[in-house]
Amino acid sequence: MKVTFERPSLWQRLKPVLFGFDPALTAAVLLLCGAGLLIMYSAGYDHGSRFADHARNMLVAAGVVFVVAQVPPHKIMRVAVPLYVVGVALLLGVEFFGITRKGATRWLHVGVTVIQPSEIMKIALPLMLAWWFQRREGQLRVPDFLVAAVILAVPVGLILRQPDLGTSLLVLAAGLAVIFFAGLSWKLVIPVLAAGAIGIVALVSLEERLCAPGVDLKVLHEYQRQRVCTLLDPTKDPLGKGFHIIQGTIAIGSGGLTGKGFMNGTQTHLEFIPERTTDFIFAAYAEEFGLVGNLVLILGFLFLIFRGLMIASEAPTLFARLMAGAVTLIFFTYAFVNMGMVSGILPVVGVPLPFISYGGTAMVTLGLGLGILMSIARSKRFMPS
Repeated sequence: MKVTFERPSLWQRLKPVLFGFDPALTAAVLLLCGAGLLIMYSAGYDHGSRFADHARNMLVAAGVVFVVAQVPPHKIMRVAVPLYVVGVALLLGVEFFGITRKGATRWLHVGVTVIQPSEIMKIALPLMLAWWFQRREGQLRVPDFLVAAVILAVPVGLILRQPDLGTSLLVLAAGLAVIFFAGLSWKLVIPVLAAGAIGIVALVSLEERLCAPGVDLKVLHEYQRQRVCTLLDPTKDPLGKGFHIIQGTIAIGSGGLTGKGFMNGTQTHLEFIPERTTDFIFAAYAEEFGLVGNLVLILGFLFLIFRGLMIASEAPTLFARLMAGAVTLIFFTYAFVNMGMVSGILPVVGVPLPFISYGGTAMVTLGLGLGILMSIARSKRFMPS
């Protein structure tokens, strides 16, 4: 008896490619991108081609999302070790041959272009840790977590030496997310959180001694000490280090309930807000769209994070679960730190607001993370039953 197999039609083969994206996740990202384009047009209309460049960066990131989403998670896992090794090698290259700008050595000249290798580690590190825990699945012991700590410490330490506090915090958060989701005991997490809380209380209580002129702290660079002191009391240097925070909070407060209206932000267009298209774009957005607009933006991020965690919980493998959880918390960390520093509750560390702030490298990095998240969602959606 001859058995024949029906060949799938062209539509059946193209359907997973064209319509395989998670609709809820896509809707959240489109909402955020729409808000980003709207406020970029207003805040950057007198910045030459900034709006057009921002739109172009979004299109490039969308292409990255589309391509990466077609790659199954088990194939993405194969690049974890090579990408991590290359990333660490490039960070070592920065250490010895890096380009210094504004007192920081963070860039490396490679061929015909200049790159910032620390950006690679935002994805390479959680990939490497997820690969490691996937290999040790079912037999995790304390030494396995110690190895993970070393994998985490190497790039974070190299980035801190540049120095780049903002990026090191993002890379650290991404790595800790993987370690936590892998099964790190709360008995180890709670003491760290308690130590952090005690440290914050100590900083506030020792403000006068910490911020006194001539104080030299061995554990902090001078610029890091100044950022902490500015956070504790920005009014001590209102025209210098505290200018960013003061103007950001003024802009947010002046937006009121419904905002001053599109293109009508006075703090924004009179150029009182520094970096109004990059790190402090949330202040420009809040001034023009007010509390209502802020709530819409925050709900968009919350929905993105909620859907990402749902994808992580439904992922078919440990690697996919860890990677989806890490990428989701990367989005959370970006948004929380950016909104926090603009609002004056966190130090200014130079972290962009996802899909809103101007910046090609960050946009592509976020697109890569989103593509991985889409790939994991597709692997569950189109898994044979």
